[in-house]
Amino acid sequence: MPEVDVTAGPIEYGDSGGSGRPIVFIGGLPHDESLWDGVVAELSPEFRCLTPVLPLGAHRKQMRPDTDLTLSGMSRIVTDFLAALDLRDAVVCFNDWGGAQTMVANGETEGVGGLVLISCETEDNYPPGLAGQVAALSGWMPGGFSVMRMVLLSPALRQLPLTYGQMSKKGVPDALLRRWLEPLKRREIRRDLGRYVRDVRRGKRQMRAATPELRGFEKPVLVVWDREGAMMPNASGRELAGAFPNSRYVELPDCFTLIPIDQPEALAREIRQFAGRAA
Repeated sequence: MPEVDVTAGPIEYGDSGGSGRPIVFIGGLPHDESLWDGVVAELSPEFRCLTPVLPLGAHRKQMRPDTDLTLSGMSRIVTDFLAALDLRDAVVCFNDWGGAQTMVANGETEGVGGLVLISCETEDNYPPGLAGQVAALSGWMPGGFSVMRMVLLSPALRQLPLTYGQMSKKGVPDALLRRWLEPLKRREIRRDLGRYVRDVRRGKRQMRAATPELRGFEKPVLVVWDREGAMMPNASGRELAGAFPNSRYVELPDCFTLIPIDQPEALAREIRQFAGRAA
């Protein structure tokens, strides 16, 4: 995979190439670029699709030891990625993870032409649901990430609501989940993730402070939510859409939080329409 060096460290990314409008896809914990394969397959003939891998546990390259891996620091990686590749008028899509809010609040949206927020963290749901809280606790427990990895690798245990049961209605294929969890075997990757999840209190404050600032973002915003899942409440999605002055809210059926896994074609249709209108 290609990589680009930003302030935080080396960021690997997928790139479909082409001269179409850039669409940047950001996942959560612990997802790599393959989360978006189904969506990219639908959109890449028309758009340049880029899938950077943030240091949220599925990344393969260690971050610099002094880098800021708070919620705001993570969202700054997205801004630095756009700048490093000289992307302009990009549509930036976030699923599960709520870094878009701090990115906007910190005034770091140069290069952004529109946002797509897909069943993601919000002010009243950070970290999200039981699974998010358990992941945060894992960062404080000796060997916590190793235990988390072992649990998620068990097909039976990962269906529990406090692990991965509310993430995907279809179910994440075993091979894909193993791919996401493979980097957590390495101490330096666990160290990066730990620096993020152990800072959840500051992350909550940053998310809370960011929410009122969203009204100042006047570019188009599409909020796409899963209709049936419990991890990301529908009321939170509607409130998030209402926080922006120029937004549209859509709910998709037959899916949970990981809409790119459960409903890639339907999600791609919404993004395609949005990217065309927001151009």
